[in-house]
Amino acid sequence: MDNVFRVSANFRDDEPMSRVLVALSGGVDSSVAAALLVEQGHEVIGVTMRLWGGESDTGCCSVSDVDDARRVAQQLGIAHHVFNFSEEFNTHVVDPYVRDHAEGRTPNPCVECNRHLKFDKLFRRANALGFDLVATGHHARKVQVDGEYFVARGEDASKDQSYVLYPLVGSALERTLFPLGEMTKVEVRALANRLSLRTANKAESQDVCFITRSNGRESFLSDRIPLRRARIVDNAGSELGQVPSIEMVTIGQRKGLDLGGGAVPRYVTDVDYQTATVTVGEAEDLLTRSLVIEELVWADTSHLAEVDPQSLSVQTSAHGQPRALASVEVAEDGRSVVLTYCDSERKTAHGQSAVIYQGDRVLAGGIARRQ
Repeated sequence: MDNVFRVSANFRDDEPMSRVLVALSGGVDSSVAAALLVEQGHEVIGVTMRLWGGESDTGCCSVSDVDDARRVAQQLGIAHHVFNFSEEFNTHVVDPYVRDHAEGRTPNPCVECNRHLKFDKLFRRANALGFDLVATGHHARKVQVDGEYFVARGEDASKDQSYVLYPLVGSALERTLFPLGEMTKVEVRALANRLSLRTANKAESQDVCFITRSNGRESFLSDRIPLRRARIVDNAGSELGQVPSIEMVTIGQRKGLDLGGGAVPRYVTDVDYQTATVTVGEAEDLLTRSLVIEELVWADTSHLAEVDPQSLSVQTSAHGQPRALASVEVAEDGRSVVLTYCDSERKTAHGQSAVIYQGDRVLAGGIARRQ
């Protein structure tokens, strides 16, 4: 391991060595995270979570991914285990994903996987086995401000994964390591190549692991729930056509509506599942000045009492750009907020995750309500 260079800001040379459980997905990021921890002298054990038991050709749930993780562990000279969490994955991720579509929401299964599996079930297993810390290959950082721990954006803005980590707070975050937080993806791959890791040039997937490329989301849902036809109307209520599956429609969608050509592009501006109605309009009809977020998880125990709203931003998709805020109104119970944007912004789909940042720090996250 002499050719591993030190880049992680999560450790200092004078910190005590720990017993670390590393989540090995079979990808390059988790492989390099494990390599860095081994180089730093920690007692490292690699674990791959078997989550989805069905057909998979994407994500981190295929047989080949498990095999890649095992072989990387062999290269690094660490033990490797496979934990079967498929039952919990179905309960907390797959079943809610299907239910959300049936009830008119646009879910984010990666957030729920992190919430219930990676930073709950895996942590409890790590506790039972006597591990001090849990590490992952996420591109994110952990920072401490005034005694509070926060998830923060990673060094590589194009690969930042802090958005899907907002449920990670408190003692679980305190015991989590993100060895890649100060690295870019280019640096990660360069290091993996220097170490000749078998995952060095492995392609990454941004897809939902239980939705196959060959069959797709519509096939997956139709096997589990009845898909309903819906009418398409314009802002005046005039019927323009139909969609075969309202469960496949989301805010901002332009393609797949079969409305024919037109001088002005038309977008989905509202989806009413109660009446099976999809409303379309022009781009300006997608704009709004506010957003309601519910089911909030807070990292900052003081909430926003002393924070200038204009120093905040909100991100509403994993690869979206942050939106500046003009004001923040927090409900008395702290479980919901009403955000007002500085400028008009595109609507956010009901059920999508929305994360509030102060600078690079995650302050809170929750679920966007229908607009």
